[in-house]
Amino acid sequence: MRLANRDARPVPWLPTGRTADAALAGGAFAVLAAMTLVSIHTGPPSRMPLYSWALLAVACGALYLRRSRPVAVAAVTLAACAVYYPVTEPDGPAVLTFVIALYTAAAEGHLIAAAVLAGIAVAGTVAADRRDDVNHLADAAGFLLIGWFVAVVAIGGVVRNRRAYLREAQERARVAERGREAEARRRAIEERLRIARELHDVLGHNISLINVQATAALHGLRREPQRAEDALTAIKQASKDVLREMRATLGVLRQVDEAAPVAPAPGLARLDELARGLAAAGLEIRTEAEGEPRPLPAETDLAAFRIVQEALTNVTRHSGAASAVVRVRYEADGVVVSVEDDGRPGSGTPSADGSGIRGMRERAEALGGGLVAGPGPDGGFTVRARLPL
Repeated sequence: MRLANRDARPVPWLPTGRTADAALAGGAFAVLAAMTLVSIHTGPPSRMPLYSWALLAVACGALYLRRSRPVAVAAVTLAACAVYYPVTEPDGPAVLTFVIALYTAAAEGHLIAAAVLAGIAVAGTVAADRRDDVNHLADAAGFLLIGWFVAVVAIGGVVRNRRAYLREAQERARVAERGREAEARRRAIEERLRIARELHDVLGHNISLINVQATAALHGLRREPQRAEDALTAIKQASKDVLREMRATLGVLRQVDEAAPVAPAPGLARLDELARGLAAAGLEIRTEAEGEPRPLPAETDLAAFRIVQEALTNVTRHSGAASAVVRVRYEADGVVVSVEDDGRPGSGTPSADGSGIRGMRERAEALGGGLVAGPGPDGGFTVRARLPL
């Protein structure tokens, strides 16, 4: 693909477009005029009439329009040559203008028209030679012109096909580049969302615990010193936990040659540890399991834990609940986790469009599952997610 792009680039110091065509027309006239003058001065004494110079100028000047009107220019140069050669002595190489126009017509995709004009030129030349009773020369000239014009048309067709190939290759390269850029943007967005969810879950849960415990410590600092001490101990542990998980989460931003974090990713096996941390904040947690517990894929295990963690964090933030139930149900093709609290109906439960619920739903949907969150039938708030295996 790179070779195609490099071949398609013009040479910087060469003219292009109309400038190149004007230079070609002027250069062709200068070269043909010089060759004609040399032929006049070195051959038998002769003088080329003015109308022959005019025909030569018309044939060369027509080359200026060879790209915009390739077939018409080829026809004009052929007609000019047809008139020029019978009346001009010495005749000179005016046929080169027709050769250039014929090549351009073929290179621009007019192969049939180029072949027809080449056939007319060959037939006319052979007929003129036979009329002058120079049969041996007519045969030689005919074969020479046929080979010459066939080669010119063939070269033009090859150039046309190569240009089409280069354009197609460049278009494929542009499409592929756009696809790579779109894929890179998509992956970057997904990675940012994943990191945002991890940071939200890690920071949100532990900072909420720290906030609750700090409030309890302030209220009980003088009247209940033991309660304040317990709260400060819980703050210390929560701070330690958040630092540990922050190091593990930010490990995804490390360079390839840096050491990766060695702490295991959290999973459902840490539910009891999560419950103990929240119990220190005054929220009683009961965990229940249904079905046969079994190891889960790492991404499913992490998503289930984070959903439960975020749901319990929402309980401490928004609900007046004193207790919550965490249920884990193992199914043949998936796992279902749910969190139900006993808060009062409508007592500050989070709206369904909150960032926490949105993050939980994104986690579930990223694995092909789903999540439902809303008020429970008997009060409180319920979050239920199903993650397929």
